[in-house]
Amino acid sequence: MIDKAIKKINSNAEFTYQDNDINTIQWLNGTTPIPVADIEAQFTAVEFDMAMEDLRTKRNNLLKDTDHLALSDQTLSTEMTTYRQSLRDITNGLTTKAQVDAVTWPTKPGA
Repeated sequence: MIDKAIKKINSNAEFTYQDNDINTIQWLNGTTPIPVADIEAQFTAVEFDMAMEDLRTKRNNLLKDTDHLALSDQTLSTEMTTYRQSLRDITNGLTTKAQVDAVTWPTKPGA
């Protein structure tokens, strides 16, 4: 998480650290040091980004599982169309990790 927090502040930063300890950061190749407090302030945003990435991966896999039903020679049922649209919309309006964690997944209708 330290890496991602630093990269949110300075995507070109070069650094190293040991044992996931923020206090061991060594700035490399002239990278301007970033205060520890500024890095820690990014942790919430990084946690949200990671949660959204996981959510999108699961959502994309669920969509992929029903892609064969949406081929041009198939007619999707209204229930399946609604399910797939609900999956596409699942990320709408989410702004916190708690909201991502509380997502209610739609129930897949019978094929």
